[in-house]
Amino acid sequence: MPATGYHPGMTEPFDPGTLSFYAREAVDYATRRPLAGDHQLQPFLARLPAGARILELGAGAGRDAERTIAQGFDLDPTDAVPELAAEAEARIGRPVRIMRFDELEAQAAYDAVWANASLHHAPATALPAILARVHRALKPGGWHFANYKAANGDHAGGGRDFLGRYYNYPSQAQLTAAYDAAGPWAELDVEPYEDGTYGGGLIPWLAVTARKPD
Repeated sequence: MPATGYHPGMTEPFDPGTLSFYAREAVDYATRRPLAGDHQLQPFLARLPAGARILELGAGAGRDAERTIAQGFDLDPTDAVPELAAEAEARIGRPVRIMRFDELEAQAAYDAVWANASLHHAPATALPAILARVHRALKPGGWHFANYKAANGDHAGGGRDFLGRYYNYPSQAQLTAAYDAAGPWAELDVEPYEDGTYGGGLIPWLAVTARKPD
């Protein structure tokens, strides 16, 4: 299997081909309109106390970071792709840490973890362990949001889109099981909806909102 290849049974915590895509397309990606999760940020922030400490997994072009910082939250933005991190830094005027999901080591450090259109690039087999890291990083009572392109047809269980990016493409049941395996949640809501994608058009997504027990 080539280093940039991927199949659902692989357990590596990132896909080199997907990272290469975002490195190559970083400038174009940064200039495009906001896509998935844009309408979900404000309701999520409304759950949090003023000045809450938030970890962002997959800052991308920095659009969510810009809005979050402007509202006075203490944001720790991260991304696995240095080229995207540079675009986000230019937008928000502060550093963006280079960090893959499997490198998250924080313990009870954040009031919230925001992961807009990012964790769906983790391989399905690695997702529960990554979500366990998210759970561990949250303070008691902390909130988490993530959204995922949902299973559809041949892509169910993991696959690539027409641009060559890997997605775990979970079903609602698979995603609920991954979160249940990651640790106890006081609240766990997995909601199906339709939203946009980088290539245009509407596709099925799953939005997860979860709260760690107090």
